[in-house]
Amino acid sequence: MSPRKSDPRLRSVLINTAARLLSDEGPQALSTRRIAQEAGSSTMAVYTYFDGIGGLVHAMVHEGFARLEEHLTSVGATEDPVSDLALLGRAFRHNASHNEHLYAVMFGGCSLAGFRLSEDDRQHGRYTLRNVTASVSRCMAAQRFHPADPELVSHRLWCAVHGLTTLELGLYLVPPYDADRCFEDQLVSLMVGCGDAPESARLSVEDSAGRLPSLGAVGV
Repeated sequence: MSPRKSDPRLRSVLINTAARLLSDEGPQALSTRRIAQEAGSSTMAVYTYFDGIGGLVHAMVHEGFARLEEHLTSVGATEDPVSDLALLGRAFRHNASHNEHLYAVMFGGCSLAGFRLSEDDRQHGRYTLRNVTASVSRCMAAQRFHPADPELVSHRLWCAVHGLTTLELGLYLVPPYDADRCFEDQLVSLMVGCGDAPESARLSVEDSAGRLPSLGAVGV
């Protein structure tokens, strides 16, 4: 069938299909014919929307970070900045679990069929940190965190949560040290490491858990 630009779903379907094939079967599965077949579309659709496989690979990266940013911007500011920051960590993990195939593409967890990420592609990941950096600044202003470079602290948190998320998606975290247990412990430890008092950190992290259902409304 002919691709229809008026169909708002087709572009997303093609991206999701390509990411799933790349993650599950490797770069050899990333052909216009296979993607179109799996997506129930035509090979021409790949060229119409992405100008070929190369454009589709870059679109997967950008779409993945767009969905991550949507999750992070869904976290509103409250009177407890540490709870807000913890919820941002939960939003990061929630996005990864609901966009697992895209996550592998975004952060180089799978081969990109011979295509390389550009500096612009990678900068999309850094842009999403602005929400985290703003939240860290609020924690410092409230004297919950030690004075420091907010952007450097946000990078520290990003590295830590990304590491746990990668292990979780790889099914490396199993009982009794499963992903949930490790994540809750990590959140409290990170907040304390930034300067918060242990009991205050624990209460704020627990509060953020109660706000987690609000992330279910975020599109995936």
